[in-house]
Amino acid sequence: MTVNELATYAPVVAVTIATVFAVMGAVWLGRYIAADSMMRASMRQAIRVRRGWKRLAQMAGLSVTDKMPTALASLTTTDADKPPKPRVLTPVLKVKPDRFGLLVRANCLPKVGLEEFQKAARFLADAWRCTRVSVQPDGPGRVLIRGVRVDPLITSTEHVPSGKPPKKLTTWNLGLDEYAQDVAVDLAEVPGVTVAGLPGYGKSSLINRFICDCAPSPAIQFAVADGKVTSSRVGDYADLADRLFAFVGSDLEEGNKLFQRLVDLREARTLAMKDVLKTKDMWHVGATAAWPLVVLIMDEAHTYFRDYKGSDPKTKKLAALAAENARLVENLVKMGRSVGILVILTSQKTTGDAIPTFIRDVCPVGLSFAQKTAEASVAALGEAIRDWPDANPIHLQDPAYVGVAVMQHQGRPGFIRIRTPFVAEADAVRITAETAHLTRDPAELLNAQLPGGDLRRIRLTKPASDDGTPEAA
Repeated sequence: MTVNELATYAPVVAVTIATVFAVMGAVWLGRYIAADSMMRASMRQAIRVRRGWKRLAQMAGLSVTDKMPTALASLTTTDADKPPKPRVLTPVLKVKPDRFGLLVRANCLPKVGLEEFQKAARFLADAWRCTRVSVQPDGPGRVLIRGVRVDPLITSTEHVPSGKPPKKLTTWNLGLDEYAQDVAVDLAEVPGVTVAGLPGYGKSSLINRFICDCAPSPAIQFAVADGKVTSSRVGDYADLADRLFAFVGSDLEEGNKLFQRLVDLREARTLAMKDVLKTKDMWHVGATAAWPLVVLIMDEAHTYFRDYKGSDPKTKKLAALAAENARLVENLVKMGRSVGILVILTSQKTTGDAIPTFIRDVCPVGLSFAQKTAEASVAALGEAIRDWPDANPIHLQDPAYVGVAVMQHQGRPGFIRIRTPFVAEADAVRITAETAHLTRDPAELLNAQLPGGDLRRIRLTKPASDDGTPEAA
């Protein structure tokens, strides 16, 4: 094919290339128009990052000079006394915008690896106009750079439950971390969770989301002991009452009955598990509608463990009930994991005078919203929080941080701050109405699976009260 023949195809090639770029531009423009204001700002930011990267990389020390000429350069060099010009190599970026900022993937170069990117993070944050930038490994020879333009911790978010069963029942989606990445906790094989924080900073809202997300699954059943109220018709769980198989208020005696009821269930499950599930650990087969995960939520748990002082009969009775409550809850936390019982305890602080240490210290997952003292932070998160002062929840007392919690990283050292979303009351009412028919007493489900006349066959529940609320036996 001659040069003249090739030239005849030039207009066609030019038109084709122009068409491709026009289509790409039209697609980008369509996405830009459809996006909200936060996403549009991130899309513009992504363009600036791509356009200025080669220059910024050299200024930030993220480039290398290759003095070895390429094969093509060696062949085309005509002046033997003048070596080819060295090449400046910069990592290749793939930039993806989202509402909070940018997700950037880059390849490493000799002498430009993870450590160099992490050292340059503060320069990248300034150049990219980001609140903060983090750098994490993204596989061999690659790094993942997260830049947030808008601080997720002070940006209120709202969660709308889908009403569909979760893909994985034991995954508790908590919210977004300080880099706008999803944070979740795996509750499989977890016996207990503690949630601490000052009043009004988001503890109950966090639990509400958990219930709303899991309620569409028949493989989970909830019981609530709310130390702030006296009836299920008021308080934070009023909208969810019909999805709870049991509820008690601040009355210590009623709480004691519920805890004893659950201990009886734990013992019955332990005896029946090998015959019913053919295993010694429920988590080996997973929760089912017939053998659901039982979640006991103790809101303001310190109410049930209070150390009463006094010599009068009433005070002595309350002290005895509180001590008995501690013993029963300890039984559930220490022995309920393998049979599918999870205890979630929330309190304003989780110091030893609020939640007994023999309960608190065997709960492997701990979260804390704002705290007023370093002592309360250590009680909630452990001694390691002293080594991470920036993550200490005593810094979350500003109203802008209502709904922000701190927890220990799962899988690596350190702590993360999490923006937990708000769930509207209307959504809680909707989810309850859609899922109330799934509420079952786990004891009745167990009894149905035991052969008639078996010594292990027990009745752990009383009939419902006149207002339809299940009663503790």
